[in-house]
Amino acid sequence: MNKLMSKLPLLAFVLVAFAAFAFNMPGELDPEYAQDPDNQEIWYDLSSVTPGPNTYECDDVQDVCTRVLPSSSAAMKTSGEFIKNGTLPVVQP
Repeated sequence: MNKLMSKLPLLAFVLVAFAAFAFNMPGELDPEYAQDPDNQEIWYDLSSVTPGPNTYECDDVQDVCTRVLPSSSAAMKTSGEFIKNGTLPVVQP
């Protein structure tokens, strides 16, 4: 029993470290892409871009603004009409 009690702090540390990594996912694992409204062959990687007046916006029109993959058949992530306001990183689908 004493042997188990001496290992409790280590076990607690391992559980806390696991929880910290499990529930703290980086932004790269949450992909977001948008199709250029003028050239349907161009896709933008918005995973690390914050929406705004100098980047892009999704207005209130009932349309698909962003998707989870650079494909027109991929699941929708954000609704609205995609409006490009600045230079965005291009991705090859």
